[in-house]
Amino acid sequence: MEAVIKKFPEKSDDVRPERPSREEAEQAVETLLRWVGEDLSREGLKETPKRVVKAYEELFSGYHLDPNDVLGRVFEEVAGYDDVVLVKDIKFYSHCEHHMVPVIGRAHVAYLPDGKVLGLSKIARLVDMFGRRLQTQEAMTAQIADALDQALKPRGVAVILDAEHLCMSMRGIRSHGSSTMTTTYRGVFADDTERQDRILRLVGAGN
Repeated sequence: MEAVIKKFPEKSDDVRPERPSREEAEQAVETLLRWVGEDLSREGLKETPKRVVKAYEELFSGYHLDPNDVLGRVFEEVAGYDDVVLVKDIKFYSHCEHHMVPVIGRAHVAYLPDGKVLGLSKIARLVDMFGRRLQTQEAMTAQIADALDQALKPRGVAVILDAEHLCMSMRGIRSHGSSTMTTTYRGVFADDTERQDRILRLVGAGN
């Protein structure tokens, strides 16, 4: 038996300014290229503004997706299964909202069903959707957990992100190879350290 996920409530305060045209976006790239000292007449740069804008359409496509559409249907045929569902090592790429520099990492998402489950690929798509936005890792961790919790209404949700921020590797302190881990727990995982420890062991955190 299948059930349709309820739509997220509309946010009345979610008002965004009018979106610039493609031509304006390309002109913005040209301005940045001139600012760094480049010669826009160089052969290798003649199509760069168009290429950058086209790449941004893909890299930030998460703004145009809704968690309900990404998650799709839930399934109530679980054959008595009553334990954690964990999808680990979901590779994701994002960009930090402070410097617009890449963030590369892995997500581990677990939930304890309450009679309903999702197709496993949907969880990876949810991670990818939130990754394709300007992000802080802390916010992205919470967004994944909240979307899954609201859509599926499980007994508990656990989300762990482990990522390298190139704004630390390429600039500033230039700390190569360091990673940042964030965790968030909902429902039965929130105050149960034994359940939290079990999830951490399953994903191999700290190994």
